Amino acid sequence: MSTLENYLNAKREHNEKVVSIYLTAGYPNFEATLPLLRSLVKGGADLIELGVPFSDPLADGPTIQEASQKALEGGITLEKTLLLLAEFKKESDVPVILMGYANPFHRYGWEEITADAADAGASGFIIPDLPPEESEDIDTLAREKNLDLIYLVSPNTPNSRVEQIRQKSRGFIYAVSLTGVTGARKSLPAETLDFLKRLREQTDKPVLIGFGISNGETANTMAEQGDGVFIGSAVINTIRESNSLEDACVNVEEFVRSIREAT
Repeated sequence: MSTLENYLNAKREHNEKVVSIYLTAGYPNFEATLPLLRSLVKGGADLIELGVPFSDPLADGPTIQEASQKALEGGITLEKTLLLLAEFKKESDVPVILMGYANPFHRYGWEEITADAADAGASGFIIPDLPPEESEDIDTLAREKNLDLIYLVSPNTPNSRVEQIRQKSRGFIYAVSLTGVTGARKSLPAETLDFLKRLREQTDKPVLIGFGISNGETANTMAEQGDGVFIGSAVINTIRESNSLEDACVNVEEFVRSIREAT
C-alpha cells in the first residue's frame, strides 16, 4: 500500500472527508503559484492537484483551458512546475499529485519524470489520456518511486473496466461525477448518485469525486458518496475574479475553508 493510500485510509478511519483542490501551475503567473498553494493549505486542503498546463487539455472545460493557456503564455514549463512543487514541499506535508497529459510527460521522458517528480515531493500522477492498457511500464516506474498512477472512472465506465482499474489502482480511484469536461456546475444529475453507489459496491479503495463540484452544498452531497471531493474550476474562477494576488489568496483561502466546513 502506498504512502498516499495510507494517508487517505487514515482519513477514512477518522471519518474525515478529503478536500482536494486543483490549481494550475503558473496561473495567473509563475510568482502567484506558491502563495496560492499556501492559501489552499491555510483554507484546509487535504490534498492538492497541481495542474501541468498543456495546449490541448482534452478533459478540461473552458475555465481550466483558459488558465492553462495563460500559464503557457507566461512561460510555465514542466521543469518550472517541478521547481514550484519542490519549493512548496519544503514547507508543507500536504500531498500533491501532478495532473497533466501524456504528451508533456512523454517528451520529458517517463523514467526522468518519475524520478524528478519523486525528488520534488509528488505523491503521484493523474493523466486522463493514459489508459490502463498502455500504462504498465509507466506504472512500474512510478511504483519504484512510491508514486501512484490515479485512474478515472465515469458513469459510462463498464463494470469490467471498473474492475480492471480497481486492480491496477494505488492511492485512490478518481470518480468523474458526470460525462463531459471539467467545469463548475450548480447541481449534478440524479444519475450521478446511482453511479457512485455502484462504484462503492465494486471497490474498497478510497474514492474521490470530481468534475462539476462548485459549492459547499454539492461538495457535501458528493463527499457523502465517497471519501472526498476534487474542486478545480471554481477555484480558478475565484482567482480570475480577484483584483490582485493578495485578494486572490484571501478569497481562495476563504473558499476552500467554506468547502472544508461544508464537508
